[in-house]
Amino acid sequence: MDTRRSIAHGVRLAAAAVVLAWSGAAAAQAADAHRLAPNGQTPRMNYLHYCAGCHLPDGSGKPDKGIPNMRGVLGEFLRVEGGREFIVKVPGVSHTPLADSDVAALMNWLLDGIAQPSTPPNTPPYTAAEVTRLRSERMVDIPGTRKEIVERLERAGYTQVR
Repeated sequence: MDTRRSIAHGVRLAAAAVVLAWSGAAAAQAADAHRLAPNGQTPRMNYLHYCAGCHLPDGSGKPDKGIPNMRGVLGEFLRVEGGREFIVKVPGVSHTPLADSDVAALMNWLLDGIAQPSTPPNTPPYTAAEVTRLRSERMVDIPGTRKEIVERLERAGYTQVR
């Protein structure tokens, strides 16, 4: 009888631990979604204002119209040479009127949210200084550069990025 109570008590404690861990992670994610970017907007609001018109609110894009899907795949670009730079240099990002600090916050929000689970663990966050540097270097051949990066990813075994 005591063994059953001990097991039941252990199961309840384990279940409570799982619920607490899950709710803590959910609370942290919710807090991040409401954290303000330097321009006073949340990164999500900046995404909806500047990106969702083409990439759609969920990041799925319109691949049949040349608008890439970011949902669950954007982070893969960070796995190959030139990918981290590329996703800031694309025209929609590099030409946005957002300040570099707001772009950094937006990119970090994308990688921590819409891009999951593709973002590599321990990816360093973008900084305003990095975005300033990247936005000052214009890409000449955007489709060609993207093609090269996608080919690198495919050679490395990442096939969901087309």
